[in-house]
Amino acid sequence: MLNIVFKRYFLNNYAIVILMKNIKVVAAVIINNKKVFATQRGYGEYKDRWEFPGGKIEIGETPEDALKREIFEELETTIEVKEKLKTIEYDYPTFHICMNCYLCSIVKGSLMLKEHEDAKWLTKENLYSVNWLDADLEVLDIVSNLLN
Repeated sequence: MLNIVFKRYFLNNYAIVILMKNIKVVAAVIINNKKVFATQRGYGEYKDRWEFPGGKIEIGETPEDALKREIFEELETTIEVKEKLKTIEYDYPTFHICMNCYLCSIVKGSLMLKEHEDAKWLTKENLYSVNWLDADLEVLDIVSNLLN
């Protein structure tokens, strides 16, 4: 789902309005045995940065259905979407992101990488050892507490 966000700034008594893409996405926080699954982007402007897997919500999809679809497409894995952990609103230089993060578990599959460059199971101790995307950083405190 894509729409536009208006950002208004004031500079020397002038109003500056910036139109930015507003992208609505979902992210799966998959935890197993006190480790969380993280993926490294293999393409685009943020290639090599780390993120929780997921993707864009299509028109007519619920966030939960979008997350199940994205994880199956990207990782050939069926997940159970449990609870929403946090909604993150973040401004990147060229777009605004609204990311709903959900706690998930694996139902079936082995998390086979189809679009990502790499993946890791991170413990609480090495959670901050990868170069996370800025929006994903905003949920790490919650994830860290879940890894206890």
